[in-house]
Amino acid sequence: MRYEYKDPKLGSILGLTDDIKNDNLRFTSTENTIKFLWNRNEAPLTIIVDDLELELEPNQLVTVTYLQYVSFSKTDLPLSAILFNREFYCISDHDSEVSCNGILFFGTQDLPIISVPSDQLKKFNLWFDVFVEEFATPDNIQGDMLQMLLKRLIIMSTRLAKEQLIVKTLKNDQIDVIRKFNYLVDMHYKTKRKVSDYAEMLFKSPKTLSNLFSIYNQKPPQQIILERLALEAKRLIHFTDKQNQEIAFDLGFNDPAHFSRFFKKMTQMTPSEYRENTLEVA
Repeated sequence: MRYEYKDPKLGSILGLTDDIKNDNLRFTSTENTIKFLWNRNEAPLTIIVDDLELELEPNQLVTVTYLQYVSFSKTDLPLSAILFNREFYCISDHDSEVSCNGILFFGTQDLPIISVPSDQLKKFNLWFDVFVEEFATPDNIQGDMLQMLLKRLIIMSTRLAKEQLIVKTLKNDQIDVIRKFNYLVDMHYKTKRKVSDYAEMLFKSPKTLSNLFSIYNQKPPQQIILERLALEAKRLIHFTDKQNQEIAFDLGFNDPAHFSRFFKKMTQMTPSEYRENTLEVA
């Protein structure tokens, strides 16, 4: 089962499949798309994100963005997926509606794996059935209806993520600061590497941010920034043909030697050693 809605004038795409491994290349385009990956089986399955194996238990879903490298080479069961691009629904423009950035998407922490509780499974399955039904109703408001249903999924998933992934003792405004920080780091890590840069954008003091992340029992903000930079360096080394000097400049380092020192400090390997190691593993 594969459905696709597209608007050539806007370049917008929305896709739905119950087997993304087989259908991934059958969509008009999957580049620059955000994906919900949902294990609707009764057994766990494996996906690979940024070269790390990730096991999804039954009725778990995870979100990935176009910043990540996803492989289904080890996925041996049908994996349902919903994919969409910015032209179909821009989560940044609609963040005030769905409050998902930094929680579901564009966060610097671990991948947001969400478990659908048994008491909510009926609601999620009903949403899926209505989504499928709407694809079979082509009319002049189909795009609006599909967008509304996608927004519903984002809201339902964000609520679960806040319950399952974020300390419940935090107030909503504290959660909002954390998710906005994560989002801003994902957007600006190449050019802004100090906590004070993000504190200024969030109208907070650096100390307030550090204290909040301490309450949240998470890594310090400065470490999150540096680890995001190191993650992108590893992605570029592993998944592109760019040389170390190119990667250094791409990531905002004026001196390749400075980049090499930074990378070794973060990974205990030089960029060249990391490249050789990944080739050996491959």
